[in-house]
Amino acid sequence: MNDPTIDNVTGQRTHERLRLALHELAQRQAAGEIQAPTVTALCELAKVSRNTFYRYHRDLLYDLTKLQRRQISSRRSANQNDMSLREENATLHDRIAKLAALVDHYYVAWKEARSLLDRRERELSELRRTASTKVVGLKSDRQARNTGG
Repeated sequence: MNDPTIDNVTGQRTHERLRLALHELAQRQAAGEIQAPTVTALCELAKVSRNTFYRYHRDLLYDLTKLQRRQISSRRSANQNDMSLREENATLHDRIAKLAALVDHYYVAWKEARSLLDRRERELSELRRTASTKVVGLKSDRQARNTGG
């Protein structure tokens, strides 16, 4: 009963089921259905015991580890991307605050200039009302020289 060809064929079938399960876990990981593939998930999907996996199929452990590292590195790059976006967001908030302060400054300056202009306009209109409205003719320079004045 201890025929090596049967063990070899069974081992090859088990190995193929584990490879297919690993491929399916990689697809699920790419689709975002799972975070990181585990030995337990692989063995459950292939319907193989963990002892069998570790004892006879350690070569697949390397491939599984590569998948897990890919997930970790993609998480790191996502975290780095998040951090750069947060820094950019903080910079933009700072710029917005500075622009708001500048707008407030120019608005106050405009209101002050406007009130000064309104006051000058009122003063001019008051002067025009109180000043005499007598028409005074201007003599040209030649007439003033001729008359001696």
